[in-house]
Amino acid sequence: MTSHHPFVGKVLDETKLALGEGPLYDPELDCLWWFDILGQSLRQRHFDTGAVTTQDLPFMGSVIARIDGHRHLVASDRGLFLREVGSGAFSPYCELEPSSLGNRSNDGRVHPSGTLWIGTMGKDAATGAGAIYHVAGQTVTRLFDKVSIPNSICFSPDGATAYFVDSKVNTLMRVPLDAATGLPTGDASLFIDGRDQPGVFDGSVCDATGDIWNARWGGGGVDRYDPQGRHLARYDLPAERVTCPAFIGRNADRLIVTSCWEGLDDAGRAADPLAGATFELGATVEGRIEPAFKL
Repeated sequence: MTSHHPFVGKVLDETKLALGEGPLYDPELDCLWWFDILGQSLRQRHFDTGAVTTQDLPFMGSVIARIDGHRHLVASDRGLFLREVGSGAFSPYCELEPSSLGNRSNDGRVHPSGTLWIGTMGKDAATGAGAIYHVAGQTVTRLFDKVSIPNSICFSPDGATAYFVDSKVNTLMRVPLDAATGLPTGDASLFIDGRDQPGVFDGSVCDATGDIWNARWGGGGVDRYDPQGRHLARYDLPAERVTCPAFIGRNADRLIVTSCWEGLDDAGRAADPLAGATFELGATVEGRIEPAFKL
């Protein structure tokens, strides 16, 4: 039976982002990084002081990954960039798609092998305009095409399974992988059908036990599923349009969730006043520190 948990967490950051996404905890700096994709900004929160800083971006960034203590990899509508942690300066790394497609990056995550899975989509969310790619060093391989809104990219702890969703389709898919490379060894198959529940699958993370924690956009909460696809728990959040979770803390034992107000008119924002804020769930979890990307 699914357990239900009313919200007992807190608002971690009250700033209302148009499209909060791509949160990443950095254990070396004990900080959280996350984006406002539409606002073209990257936010950083230091947990020791609570201080938050914002960097304006020259592109629409959506995913940030650690490389080492000095550099990040950032995915954007203009491809992949290296970012200097100290200065915030960017340098081109590699392209994902021709700029003529008019797409942007969306959800993505680093596989335990150090490779990146990254999804793209039309800036107007056109049906079938995007794809999901595998990036090993600077080698880019298209894995799945005709994707509208790629989300929920995450991996089992042993690296042998990937999950993803096209949010327009709203069925979470499962893919067998070569754990050493992060490349598929078989076809994607239906894992969880989300079409009979309010909202859609958005971002997900996989914990140390293999359970999947999913932000249910339009559903106002986080759902937890076990590796067999059973719905274990629902955790309420005080905003409907939640977007992506991330484990935080050096023990990865807490969970934060971003949200957005994209698509809401004035009346909708008044009815959902915390849309776009960032939340801490208030539950103890068995999370994992995200692996670093290997150049």
